[in-house]
Amino acid sequence: MTDIGRKQPSALDQIPDRDPEETAEWATSLDAVTAAAGPHRASYLLRRTLEHAEGSGLALPKLLETEYINTIPTAAEPEFPGDEEMERRITAWNRWNAAAMVTRGSRHGLGGHIATFASAAWLYETGFQHFFRGKEADGSGDQLYIQGHASPGIYARAFLDGRLTEGHLDRFRQEAGGDGLPSYPHPRRLPWLWEFPTVSMGLGPLSAIYQARFNRYLQHRGIKDTSASRVWAFLGDGEMDEPESTAALALAGREGLDNLTFVINCNLQRLDGPVRSNFKIVQELEAQFRAAGWNVVKSLWGSAWDDLFALDTTGALVRRLREVPDGQFQTYAARDVDYIRDHFFGADPALVEMAKVLTDAKIAECFHASRAGHEPRKVYAAYRAAVEHRGAPTVILAQTVKGYTLGPGFASRNANHQMKKLTGNEFRALRDLLELPIPDSRLNDELVPYVHPGTDSPEVRYLHERRAALGGPAPARTVHPVVLPEPPAKPFETLAKGSGSQEIATTMAFVRLVKDLMRDQETGKRWVPIVPDEARTFGMESLFPTAGIYSPHGQTYDPVDRDMLLYYKEATNGQILHEGITEAGSMADFTAAATSYATHGEPMIPFYIFYAMFGWQRTADQMWALADQLGRGFLIGATAGRTTMTGEGLQHADGHSHLIASTNPAAIAYDPAFAYEVAVIVRDGLRRMYGPDAENVFYYLTVYNEAKVQPPMPSGAAIEEGILKGLYRFQEANAQELAADAPRLQLLASGTAIHWALEAQRLLASDWGVAADVWSATSWSELRRDALDCDALQLKGEDRIPYVTRVLDGAPGPVLAVSDWMRAVPDQISQWVPQDWHSIGTDGFGLSDTREAVRRHFGVDPQSVVVAALAALARRGEVKPETVQEARQRYGIADDN
Repeated sequence: MTDIGRKQPSALDQIPDRDPEETAEWATSLDAVTAAAGPHRASYLLRRTLEHAEGSGLALPKLLETEYINTIPTAAEPEFPGDEEMERRITAWNRWNAAAMVTRGSRHGLGGHIATFASAAWLYETGFQHFFRGKEADGSGDQLYIQGHASPGIYARAFLDGRLTEGHLDRFRQEAGGDGLPSYPHPRRLPWLWEFPTVSMGLGPLSAIYQARFNRYLQHRGIKDTSASRVWAFLGDGEMDEPESTAALALAGREGLDNLTFVINCNLQRLDGPVRSNFKIVQELEAQFRAAGWNVVKSLWGSAWDDLFALDTTGALVRRLREVPDGQFQTYAARDVDYIRDHFFGADPALVEMAKVLTDAKIAECFHASRAGHEPRKVYAAYRAAVEHRGAPTVILAQTVKGYTLGPGFASRNANHQMKKLTGNEFRALRDLLELPIPDSRLNDELVPYVHPGTDSPEVRYLHERRAALGGPAPARTVHPVVLPEPPAKPFETLAKGSGSQEIATTMAFVRLVKDLMRDQETGKRWVPIVPDEARTFGMESLFPTAGIYSPHGQTYDPVDRDMLLYYKEATNGQILHEGITEAGSMADFTAAATSYATHGEPMIPFYIFYAMFGWQRTADQMWALADQLGRGFLIGATAGRTTMTGEGLQHADGHSHLIASTNPAAIAYDPAFAYEVAVIVRDGLRRMYGPDAENVFYYLTVYNEAKVQPPMPSGAAIEEGILKGLYRFQEANAQELAADAPRLQLLASGTAIHWALEAQRLLASDWGVAADVWSATSWSELRRDALDCDALQLKGEDRIPYVTRVLDGAPGPVLAVSDWMRAVPDQISQWVPQDWHSIGTDGFGLSDTREAVRRHFGVDPQSVVVAALAALARRGEVKPETVQEARQRYGIADDN
């Protein structure tokens, strides 16, 4: 047999065939159907057989795609429970005001997006009228992740229900003067309305999945009954290209998150053109979601298509719909009927015959406008199917026309995302299409008006009645402050005593502190430890048997280390979120926990510990969204610094996360050197984030995997103040060992670099007769933030001196800053330091070697600190230049690369 004719091997060849003759009969029957009725009939029979098998519970691989038609036939749609005409009028008012708001904003060059809401209006309105539970209902209500580009429509609805005024709408994208509306869903800018920021595209779907999972976590741990809460995420089909959009689909399917619904607006357009111009995005998404274990509901064609499907006795129409690529369908929506007759129907003789009985008006209705996403009955049927489905999350693939109702100049045009306004004639056409009672006299002005039917109109009364039945306005963000009691002092006091002769890393000090705090009867249950794999690297294995690792299925296997004291214990009520290798997923966990005080009225204390290199660098976008969402908690960058994780080399060496953290206005970043500093910072963080005057900030602490003896906390009130403000003098030079006129300087060090500075202090005194004071710089960015605040006050006429300037005032000699970070990190404060400023750091890529060798390579080891200090003094004429060269020779620095 030739290669062409040889049967390809199959996985089924490995399974014994109990009855080969019966198997051959099935294959022969299929061949006979193909020969007699054609391949399309054979394919249809196979699909129906597989669907029947799946419905009967047979263990078969699922079909990844179904036909390019609605999942729910028109005849199977449930009865629509609302007043469809009333809801049509409400939607019309919202469409008008959304378009008017963006058009009026274009006078100021601000723009906005019109086409997205125009296509998705019924997807939102049907939810607001019949499904989305508000915050006044039992439990926490639903969580709505609104597609950001649709925000004008959400503002228009809030105007209709009386929560916004015309003045608000006229300040769309004009926030500087106060009382304006942010461009997109930004909780920090409009905290009573928006819950979730969704316009760093891709983060919304990822966050929604982990929010649904966190809802279950709260339920399983007995903290809050979230059984009635549903997460709704509204997305664009183009947004699904972002890798974050699909990163956690398998998690949602694996854990059966049937409290989660994705609604993907499939208008077949990205921002600049077709989504899958040569392919079909709906079919691609269906395959992805079904493969990940989701329930898929396709809501594609409007009721006008029912007549066409009734005429399709051969299946030719369904086949043609499946084969036409998205780019071509976009063209059909914008071209005339003759073009559609030639290019769509003309491709198959059976369709040519069908087209003969179709009027031009019917073809135009179907191809230009009739999509399921524009019909409330079909949207309702899809949503109803989603909320009634059990055992898996649901994705609704709803097809619409982008720019629907805005006229032929907008609908399905590649440029409609960038089109920011309608002309006067287009507004008149929109008014007529929507049947709004707006007289021509109000459209004569250049400035199109906002319109409202009146606070006591039937439309507004209906809207309020429906929202009251569903638990109040939506979207809405409500915070009922819950003050957590102050934690017991003992865990903090333990770290303040130091470690005696024992060497421990600050990573371990932090883990010990939290472990003790988690034992507290009142607040211990509110801690949410989050780790993206490698918990043992951070010394967290002691939490496994006591706190347990959260799993909705519990532990269904016998763990290999069950006989060990610190075995890997999973539990339905487990406290640890141990996420595997996903920093993005862990960060989404953190966000859900960090905002639980608002979402559920249950303040939680998340701490997310990660390799410092793979935190801010990899997920800084999510951390920015966390700030927008007003999150609170502790981010812990472990194995921090460029020279403490030397064995792992270039990609594991973090020398810049504090620089990235400094860009986030909500991040309070610290680089503590000692265990007692960790204790002071965590205690203050709990007060600031969970006390009576809770602030919308989060903390970033870098901790190290380098074991050192931890000293006791020095006495004095100034020490704690200095730790929190960012700088205090840890150890003065020993004046008794030095000449009265000894050269003086100040060594500022953060994190693990404090130990290099202390050794340099000793060498400067013993080898060179130089007196150096050593300062612990716990936070370069907090020092800078205070200084910037002082500068801002000075502009207003208030004279205030920055803390760093005050605390260093009068300290003799130059200042030399050293850290395990690139020099730009300490250089943040240089302009406010009154002394001559010098810094050394770890600029460049990391590399693998011993810590000592790598620190010598970067020029930050104790001997290099000594040489840098002497060079700073030499520039001032306080030591001879030859002394610097002598030091280089003595320490072997001159010969090093």
